[in-house]
Amino acid sequence: MDLVGSYGTVVSVRGAIVDVNFGGDTLPPINTALIVEWDRPEPLILEVHSHVDSMTVRSIALQATAGLARNTRVRATGAPISVPVGDAVLGRLLDVVGTIRDREAPLSVDIPRRSRNLRCRGTG
Repeated sequence: MDLVGSYGTVVSVRGAIVDVNFGGDTLPPINTALIVEWDRPEPLILEVHSHVDSMTVRSIALQATAGLARNTRVRATGAPISVPVGDAVLGRLLDVVGTIRDREAPLSVDIPRRSRNLRCRGTG
């Protein structure tokens, strides 16, 4: 099933831990990015950590959750969080979701991006 555009709602917020209910829809896989649709200028990015039950995921917020309320709408992206990589980001300030935080020029749209959840190979 295509999860892009699948919607859920926040059911609990405990610091950086956010539970999201997807009703009868298929749950997003672990490590999938979720985007909170709220009234702030910057989106809040969540990452699915585990499946609590058949309708709810437990996620980790990668930015501050101050002001996040229950019943806020959340959209599943269908993809993991990815960040820009390569020579263009050397010396630049990026946050954990790849947003530029320095006051330099924005990165080109053709900068390669990689999932931040790649596991190290050969570590046992």
